[in-house]
Amino acid sequence: MNQQFASDNYAGTCPEALDYFLRANASGHELAYGDDRWTQQVCDAMRTLFQTDCEVFFVFNGTAANSLALASLCQSYHSVICHELAHIETDECGGPEFFSNGSKLLTARGAEGKLTPAAVEALITRRTDIHYPKPKVLSLTQATEVGTLYTVDEVRDLAALARKHHLKVHMDGARFANAVAALGVHPADITWRAGVDVLCFGGTKNGLPVGESVIFFDRALAEDFAYRVKQAGQLSSKMRFISAPWLGLLENDVWLRNARHANAMARLLQARIRDLPGMKILFPVEANAVFVELPEAVAAGLRDRGWRFYRFIGAGGCRFMCAWDTLPETVEALAADLAALCAGNLPA
Repeated sequence: MNQQFASDNYAGTCPEALDYFLRANASGHELAYGDDRWTQQVCDAMRTLFQTDCEVFFVFNGTAANSLALASLCQSYHSVICHELAHIETDECGGPEFFSNGSKLLTARGAEGKLTPAAVEALITRRTDIHYPKPKVLSLTQATEVGTLYTVDEVRDLAALARKHHLKVHMDGARFANAVAALGVHPADITWRAGVDVLCFGGTKNGLPVGESVIFFDRALAEDFAYRVKQAGQLSSKMRFISAPWLGLLENDVWLRNARHANAMARLLQARIRDLPGMKILFPVEANAVFVELPEAVAAGLRDRGWRFYRFIGAGGCRFMCAWDTLPETVEALAADLAALCAGNLPA
């Protein structure tokens, strides 16, 4: 089996999700645009999972999920506070600004990809005059773009600060499953109970064929969100084929099983390579990513041997991402190639 480490998006569909996709396909004609029974089942399953009466929507990808969610929380003269490495800042082609008709992203630095209350408050209070876009939303990425995690207490503290200044809290959860699995917490405790208003719950990176969910824990914030989804070209006519696979993930906690496996493969990779000569692990390995500083000759040698990985924008070094189906033997093969290349790169 050909497996790579560039992205968890490289992985295919897990069997449980595929099974529900096929079940939905075999069910005959169904109502369109999300009025089908499969979509309703998934929405109810999400409410059960999060233990609250949330509003649930489905879109095709994470950029749409984040952009439309943020657009629902602010006006064009508002701003969104996020980390300088946040996906909404570095990898969404201006989508959040576009769909909100111009809301500005205000970025802050923070160690290990995480915002701190001090950094957030500094941005909120830097200016309060009419000439400056008013901060309206705090966006947190969980897990972060460098594979680190916010604890429940950290989310709670940041959300409390946001509330103090009348900001809403958005969570980019493209790898939310990996975060929950690693922290060992209930998903409600790291979201709405900690003060999160809207969660973009990722499924594509964790075994779905396509699609993310947008979950509003405050239903009032979801007013007219269905129209945003439609206008943005994100309303699937055959919604059941996006929603039904979620049942495969949610049943029997497959979503957590998949995430735990991906996280375990990242820890295995870290264990195999952390002591290699010339190697430096750049960030704590807390989810399913390993960031490594490699000599250029070693990185080039890996590519020559057919390995794919990213030079990560903004963080430096190389990113190796493990997926729900990454095999231990694939990790061992990568580690063996790294060991051989590092040994050959030693100075004479």
